[in-house]
Amino acid sequence: MTPGAWLRRHDPGLSAVRRAARVTIVACLGFYVCRYVLGEPEMAAYALFGTVALGALSQIPGPPARRARTLLAMLPFGAVLITLGTLLSFDLVAATAGMFVLGFAVSFVGVGGPRLVGLAAGTQLLYILPCFPPFEPGSLGGRIAGFAIAVVLLTAAELVLWPDRSPPPYTDRLAAAVGGLAACLDAVADAWSGRGRNRLEGLLPEAVDAAEALRPSQLPPGQAPASASRRDHALATAAGTTRLLLGRTADLALSDDREAPDLPAAAALLRVVSGCAAAAAAWLRGEGELPDTDRISEALRAFRAARAAVPPDGLPPERLRLGSMALQLGEWTKTLVTALRVAGGAPIPPDPTPASARPGVFWFAREPEWALLWHRVREHLTPRSVYFQGALRLAVALAVARLLAGVFDLSHGFWVLLTILTVLRTTAAETRALLRPALIGTTVGALVAAGLLVLGVPPTTYAVLLPFVMLVGFAAGPLLGPGWAQALFTLVISLVFAQVSPADWHLAEARLLDVAVGAAIGVVIGLIAWPRGGTGELHRAAAEFLADSAGVVRETVRVVAEGARPADALPRARRTGRLAEASYALYQSERHPQAGVVDWQATLVAGHHAVRGAEALVRECPTGRLLTCVGPLDLAAADVAARFEHVALGLARRDRTALSVPTLPEPDLAWPTDLGVDLYHLADLRVWLDGLRDDLSRVMTSPAAGPASSGTGVRVRLARIADGAP
Repeated sequence: MTPGAWLRRHDPGLSAVRRAARVTIVACLGFYVCRYVLGEPEMAAYALFGTVALGALSQIPGPPARRARTLLAMLPFGAVLITLGTLLSFDLVAATAGMFVLGFAVSFVGVGGPRLVGLAAGTQLLYILPCFPPFEPGSLGGRIAGFAIAVVLLTAAELVLWPDRSPPPYTDRLAAAVGGLAACLDAVADAWSGRGRNRLEGLLPEAVDAAEALRPSQLPPGQAPASASRRDHALATAAGTTRLLLGRTADLALSDDREAPDLPAAAALLRVVSGCAAAAAAWLRGEGELPDTDRISEALRAFRAARAAVPPDGLPPERLRLGSMALQLGEWTKTLVTALRVAGGAPIPPDPTPASARPGVFWFAREPEWALLWHRVREHLTPRSVYFQGALRLAVALAVARLLAGVFDLSHGFWVLLTILTVLRTTAAETRALLRPALIGTTVGALVAAGLLVLGVPPTTYAVLLPFVMLVGFAAGPLLGPGWAQALFTLVISLVFAQVSPADWHLAEARLLDVAVGAAIGVVIGLIAWPRGGTGELHRAAAEFLADSAGVVRETVRVVAEGARPADALPRARRTGRLAEASYALYQSERHPQAGVVDWQATLVAGHHAVRGAEALVRECPTGRLLTCVGPLDLAAADVAARFEHVALGLARRDRTALSVPTLPEPDLAWPTDLGVDLYHLADLRVWLDGLRDDLSRVMTSPAAGPASSGTGVRVRLARIADGAP
């Protein structure tokens, strides 16, 4: 295989090489101008390391123009960090305290979204570099000027030097999923009209794949709508609703009751639901107007009126499932359209959720952007948040490193902290895995650098070698692995400092010692502070979410059946659900050599289904009209809630046997058949409860299923449809 073919195979589109070239050109240009034209060695160091911080250590998502705007926005923040580091370097205690506070704040602010997460590591370096002696406040202007040169040059390079291709927007993937859902809904309606099932069997696999493509693990870094903005909240709501709708569409296809009393009305509703989903997909593709909720709202009113006109007295409850499931699909489609209207900046109607049950699903729609960010920060300011844990872990490691570097007077002690930034990972296992290549690579790089320094080559040789070594070094990480990256970066640093001040082979020795100290600190902190990373917290967070969902089930039945006043079950479940989603996002970013026994996507979907279904029932069902069947409803709710708590306990204890829900038999209850139109509301409640039982049955992955997949349950139901299952 030729070198070019190998490179294209390991770096499709040469994105890593292009990025390495941009950073190298900017870093060397800024360094050489400041060092040899302006004669300012310190300014040169800040121009180079500012480029490394924002160009190499940072991962800024989005198209080139958006990355350029982000870099310019970092200019004042970076100047503040450099100023604080310079002013606090007068005293070891002050510098260490500043490292802890700023280390935590810079990392924790990543709760605001992917762009802030990507900037965290590089931004830390902007305080680390100036917080070491000597204390020279008079050099602050030169330091900030060097950093400003780096930002301006890097911004220009993002736009003109081999700019990366803009990734397809997230809305394209969402459009494909919503369009596939619309086609499946239309196919179900066709089947009800006697056109057969073949069309649905052909459409559902493609729709499942489109829904799978919305998973964060399937998206380019930073593309998931995970920021605190109103638009990202709305897009995330739309994506989650689409996945729920797709699963329930497959369930609806299995409920093909041709004798259901509300089949004609349900078929008409389903046609409208399909049309609204198709219109939503067209808008996401940029091919139509932003849909409104008038059409789906009118269809839901017409469906309820049609059901009310045909009292179902005497009919068995099973005959009413189809209409209730169609109604559920209609309500969720209305939620989908409303979410897209929020994302598009259109006005939405007042929240119909009773005041006692608010905030509803669109609590964020009328909040200012700053309030949403503050809400996100407050929500995660708890030791149970993976953002909080990660920020505290890194802050402690950096503060300990700064303290030890000062106590032992380590030469170039900032390398200790830089090593922690590059080695410390969310799990102790990943940190240990990086330790060996980091030490070996640094040793090899230090030996090569020591050889050059011992030989006493002319300073111009260092200037000539620097861009070539830097280019290969910045490309080596993604292409060859962390060992090569550490070796070449050690050589780069040696070449830089040999040009800034007189240096001998002891510079390479100091680099090796500092990396060893930083790696040791990273490993120790990684073992002490939440060593399991996302895996450990996900078990607890998901368990708490399911336990709170059990409370939602009990409370919703009391509210709808008995007319009780809602308490705080829904808000609490929404909050723990968001923490569980954050833990799942971190879990997906980590390496897992073996597939687990828990389908985490299915687990979270079960909780979200409980919350979303409860919101719709509390909002739309008349309350206090089912007093005559409170007994069986309470028993059914207790059964479903017990199943949620059973799985939650198994997750919390990491007990595989406790995750098998069928250990709890379904109760055999006597349901009344003489409630008139209220039988429909009883059917709505029962469909929701039965769906939750079905959701929990998919929490465990089967050996044949392979890795956890959000589409696993849908694929199983597709197989049942293809087999002609009733």
